[in-house]
Amino acid sequence: MKVVFLQDVKGQGKKGEVKEISEGYAINFLIPRKLASPATQGVVNTLAQQKQAEVKRKEQEKADAQDLGERMGEMTVKVTAKAGEGGRLFGAVSTKQVAEALEKQYKIKIDKRKMLLDDAIRTLGVTKVPVKLHHDVTATLNVHVIEE
Repeated sequence: MKVVFLQDVKGQGKKGEVKEISEGYAINFLIPRKLASPATQGVVNTLAQQKQAEVKRKEQEKADAQDLGERMGEMTVKVTAKAGEGGRLFGAVSTKQVAEALEKQYKIKIDKRKMLLDDAIRTLGVTKVPVKLHHDVTATLNVHVIEE
């Protein structure tokens, strides 16, 4: 009997798969527990439409991330900090401060964990901070630290 899995079933199949399963297992176990449904033409068509919609949504997310990445490449976020002799900061500028300044200056909300800064910024001047916007898209943001 062909069934469409509605949820992942260990050892049998993943959600959305169409598979041939023994009739007794399907009728007595999978279908009553809403883990699978019979693979009728309507169910298969609905599944195909859902997969197409998911692919379109992912493509749109990637396109939006690329667009934002291009805009971020042209931006320079200004962050003020107290500094001592030779342009050395008292303390450091963290990704949290950069994210807050980005939101305040450009109205773009980015999670601080998306900023791939190895160590906090400890000097005055411009620093390039890589930002992971999508698993395929990484942009570079210019952060200009100026003395308070």
